[in-house]
Amino acid sequence: MLHRIWLGFFLVAFASALFQWLVAGDAEVFQRMVAGLFEMAALAVQLAIGLIGLMALWLGVVAIGEASGLVDKLARLLSPVFVRLMPDVPRGHPAISSMTLNLSANVLGLDNAATPLGIKAMKDLQQLNPNPTVASNAQILFLVLNTSSVTLFPVTVLLYRAQMGAPDPAAVFIPILIATSCSTLAGLLVTAWVQRINLRDTVVLGCLGGAFAVLLALVGWFSTLTATELQRQSSLLSNLLIISLIMLFLVVAHRRAVNVYETFIEGAKQGFETAIGIIPYLLAMLVAIGVFRASGALELVLELLRTGVGALGFDARWVEAMPTALMKPLSGSGARAMMIDTMNTYGVDSFQGRLAATMQGSTETTFYTLAVYFGAVGIRHARHALGCGLVADAAGISAAIVVAYWFYT
Repeated sequence: MLHRIWLGFFLVAFASALFQWLVAGDAEVFQRMVAGLFEMAALAVQLAIGLIGLMALWLGVVAIGEASGLVDKLARLLSPVFVRLMPDVPRGHPAISSMTLNLSANVLGLDNAATPLGIKAMKDLQQLNPNPTVASNAQILFLVLNTSSVTLFPVTVLLYRAQMGAPDPAAVFIPILIATSCSTLAGLLVTAWVQRINLRDTVVLGCLGGAFAVLLALVGWFSTLTATELQRQSSLLSNLLIISLIMLFLVVAHRRAVNVYETFIEGAKQGFETAIGIIPYLLAMLVAIGVFRASGALELVLELLRTGVGALGFDARWVEAMPTALMKPLSGSGARAMMIDTMNTYGVDSFQGRLAATMQGSTETTFYTLAVYFGAVGIRHARHALGCGLVADAAGISAAIVVAYWFYT
């Protein structure tokens, strides 16, 4: 399926470019498309090189955690839940702890830590994959949870709102939390339906219920904080947890007579190799997205949507924020640019500006994550991973629109 999507980007982009040239008289569209190809090719290498240091750092830290025995204990603790959601993963397998660390980093908004840990988890799952070029059920479920994972601290969105003069940057915090929770729940439900996972199991229901109870408690606490205090608390908690985790791994490993320096070096070597290996997969996805954007296809889709909503007589204000929603599954940086453009055009605290910020925080970059995670282990056939991920994206975006009318009007 992924290769058809990839080809479709180019075919739609070329058709759009022909329309821009022959109908709209824009003879420079092909120049922009070629420039987009070169720009995205350079960006793919820049992103991969930027990942080298981060991946080397976090895979080195995880190697120390594994040597300390703490990662194994975490895997055994969470095995009852994961073996029900992922029957192909044995109880206590290292993939369970890797997935937990990755999802925890996503929850805390630690993007720099989440990607290396996610790739580590995908590699652990690949050890159980009977067909190395085809995504397993466990890998697909993990990817979908990753692309839709709940983020408690959307610090980046809040910072952009603060920089653009929002008097209350955290006004979008609870709407984002609701939207991203809907995205995660939809991703889990649709993947469970496709893979015939029994979610009515007592352990699974208890875990999900506990997670949402904690989520509601955190929402209640955060709603009592001012915008400044919320940003301070989120920054303090995130950084404290990450430093505490590193120190815990180091101290416990040292007490167990582990050479922490040599162990870190061996883990870091894997990070370097992995970052270089994902360049072709990242390149392929980014150039397709670049051509699609430069051809004007995205703007044509928006214009058709705007016209259709207006013809039906509905409020079309939400359409003005849709560039962020449509770009989000394709490119994180592109979605941020769209969000900033919307806030700049309509006002940072306008309905459209707040909705764009909510959409930005509601889901993840599905195509980018798929290309990086699956590319890191050489998977070529994604099966239903992309479809389930896009369903989660659609649920998050739809929830963002609903809560926007609830909170912002």
